[in-house]
Amino acid sequence: MRPDWREVPRGDIQPQNAGMYVTLNPKGLIAMSRVTWERMGAPKAFVVLFDTVNNRIGLKPAALAVRNAYPVRVHTSYGGKKIRVYRMMREFRIDLPETVRFYDADTDEDGVLILDLRTAKISPRAANHWSKNKAADR
Repeated sequence: MRPDWREVPRGDIQPQNAGMYVTLNPKGLIAMSRVTWERMGAPKAFVVLFDTVNNRIGLKPAALAVRNAYPVRVHTSYGGKKIRVYRMMREFRIDLPETVRFYDADTDEDGVLILDLRTAKISPRAANHWSKNKAADR
């Protein structure tokens, strides 16, 4: 039987860890992957925007010296970053039952990272956390 070899193309599909990964927890901590942060230009801070009509969060890259800029902090040893936005949570009455992940996070033409709360889903990592399983065993 004659083999039917077909060449597999490379580069048209993103690797698993190359996508945009952003989460928001009920305490107001936005966590993002190193790849997401680098795609934004590796800023030292973000100006946090909120669209009340469309229920969306916007993260605009900024310098630390910019007024109302929230500093970016180290979140993981792999380069993940975090931004603490508790004030936004209280000011706009955002109440989350669990940590949510923004699967459709993307940047617009102005370079603002758009996080849509309407399409955010509870993170599987949060739903399957050991503390939830421990509480169910009681």
